[in-house]
Amino acid sequence: MTGTNEVVFLLDVDNTLLDNDRIVADLGEHLAHEFGDENRDRSWKIFEALRVELGYADYLGALQRYRLGAMHDPRLLLMSSFLVDYPFAERLYPGALDVIAHLRRWGPTVILSDGDVVFQPRKVQRSGLWDAVEDRVLIYLHKEDMLDDVERRYPARRYIMVDDKLRILAAMKQVWGDRLTTVFPRQGHYALDPANIAAYSPADMTIERIGDLINDDVSALLGRPNAGRAPQEAS
Repeated sequence: MTGTNEVVFLLDVDNTLLDNDRIVADLGEHLAHEFGDENRDRSWKIFEALRVELGYADYLGALQRYRLGAMHDPRLLLMSSFLVDYPFAERLYPGALDVIAHLRRWGPTVILSDGDVVFQPRKVQRSGLWDAVEDRVLIYLHKEDMLDDVERRYPARRYIMVDDKLRILAAMKQVWGDRLTTVFPRQGHYALDPANIAAYSPADMTIERIGDLINDDVSALLGRPNAGRAPQEAS
């Protein structure tokens, strides 16, 4: 991009625009149906170990590791199809696409996500989010460490970041300070975990669901003080 925008909206994907907890539940049901509860539980242990190791969810990588212990099971060949062909558009939170269209009236909307180089882009494409943000998609291993690259690609005087993880919002706030307004949708298991909420500073704004942003005054959002207040408490 050339020039500097007044504001750029950065939007996380999993449990922010897309109900990833529901996707994980569907995957668990499929694994149990095809391979049994014991093998499903084994696959989740592999998945969680890989998440800790990499710092992001790698579904296809976990499937590869699971395969090492089940080399002769032909059903594994169909698991990739379940993941790649999953109907992600059906798991968008209500109002997610409307929010993107609403925010675009004030500035560019950009997907800013963590993930692997194959499955995460596929998820963004098949959900319709890639088209909704007009190809402005950034996927990193650890997005909070890549803010220089974000700023180079989408320069702006102000940024608004919407993410269900307070850890990410706090890390970005440390780098961009008052140039960043953080928005915390309380969706998904991370956002509802009391330990996660207690461990980090509150966001500049807390909403109960992503669709609530349609009703928020974006000009007020840009000037919102760092009070961690919910929209109804703002003056």
